[in-house]
Amino acid sequence: QVQLVESGGGLVQPGGSLRLSCAASGSIFRINAMGWYRQAPGKERELVAAITRDGSTNYADSVKGRFTISIDNAKNTVYLQMNSLKLEDTAVYFCNVEIVPTPFRDGVHYWGKGTLVTVSS
Repeated sequence: QVQLVESGGGLVQPGGSLRLSCAASGSIFRINAMGWYRQAPGKERELVAAITRDGSTNYADSVKGRFTISIDNAKNTVYLQMNSLKLEDTAVYFCNVEIVPTPFRDGVHYWGKGTLVTVSS
């Protein structure tokens, strides 16, 4: 069993900042990659940012230069620092983690339950 615990969502004014975190625990041999997706009302879920174990990152064009993803391999935790937040960043943010549970097994993707980020004046 794997558990993902997300935290850091909330209400913030435009131009403000928030930091999301997602900690993975349980049956983990290795984490290959961690990332954040978001889903706004009436829209499909989209990738926000992702990071591999070796630190390679990928960002959606809409957040480049404003959001920063980082990983703490020792703590199995991924962070998303969100600066210069805009109204259109309002969404439920979901953590996604690719975990190898035991040696010689393929990675399995797990989703967090989501944390709400509301950008409003």
